[in-house]
Amino acid sequence: MPAHLNAYCVILAGGAGRRLWPASTPSRPKQLLPFASSRPLIDAALSRAVEIAGPERVRVVAPAPVIELMRPSLDAAGASALVEPVARGTGPALIWAASEIERADPGAVMISMHADHRIKPLAALRQTLEVAVERALEGYLCCVGVRPNRPETNFGYIETGRELAPGAFEAERFVEKPDQLYAEEYVESGRFLWNTGIFAWTAECFLQAARIHAREVRAGLPALDRGDAKGFFEAAGQVAVDVCVLERTGRVAAAEATFDWDDMGSWDALVRSREADEDGNIASGSVRLLDASDNVVWTENRRATVIGVRGLLIAEANGELLVMRRSEAGDIQTMVRELESEERPGEQPEERPEDLSG
Repeated sequence: MPAHLNAYCVILAGGAGRRLWPASTPSRPKQLLPFASSRPLIDAALSRAVEIAGPERVRVVAPAPVIELMRPSLDAAGASALVEPVARGTGPALIWAASEIERADPGAVMISMHADHRIKPLAALRQTLEVAVERALEGYLCCVGVRPNRPETNFGYIETGRELAPGAFEAERFVEKPDQLYAEEYVESGRFLWNTGIFAWTAECFLQAARIHAREVRAGLPALDRGDAKGFFEAAGQVAVDVCVLERTGRVAAAEATFDWDDMGSWDALVRSREADEDGNIASGSVRLLDASDNVVWTENRRATVIGVRGLLIAEANGELLVMRRSEAGDIQTMVRELESEERPGEQPEERPEDLSG
């Protein structure tokens, strides 16, 4: 087995996964579910991180309730937890994680990954991260991007510029979730990569950039310097790292992935990660299908019998049954919030940190 990379791996694992409702909820988030394979997403993410950096250099960032749900997986992997006092999005989470790593190991390289990704093979991930770490040691904040194979509107994009090294480019700009027309143009141009949300930088360089550019967290920096995580998060605004740092600083690189990647944040991603039957159905759980095609069926507690329909998403979990057109599943988060708002008249829908994390 090759030696570990000389870097820390931070796994962001705090999202509630509302786009996978009702299977994923705040009380049982998607990280605990086997969406990409037979293993829970968090177990696969920990396995990758441990292979890359070694268990003593793996840190999982999430709020206390989520950390407790994941505790058996963390203990089995030998990984440590960084417990967010307040959920504020990926910006404050990574700034805090970088501060903790820099305090423990000055000059260290930090790799950031998400708990809800499907990545294979591991050897190709390592190869790409080696390129990204090299750019980090040159003083770049390095993003990992995937060459798009379709005009995806649910991912962010990175426009690439001058080649820095084989497989690495200057990052010229970021575009968050474009419409269909722009997504098609980006794919055709050959200049754009999907932004995976996997990053590599030295903690010191990232913190310097955050101090200059991340005005949303500036009020919390004195607390951060004191090692007061609670004070930092309470004073910081809610913001994504792409917005508060990467889009504002000039020295950003993009390493092109040599691995297969997907973000398991939606029911469409389940389709891409599972093998369909001859009629295009994806089924998980106890399912019977007759004269049915192009459906996604997820059931946990009951047998589902699906007859004579096509193009539906049917999901049963956590005491809820969802039936809707697959083509509209990308808006499920908004729809669920509208239903919840109607059930609680007069209350404003809660703004969740995952909305700001891509």
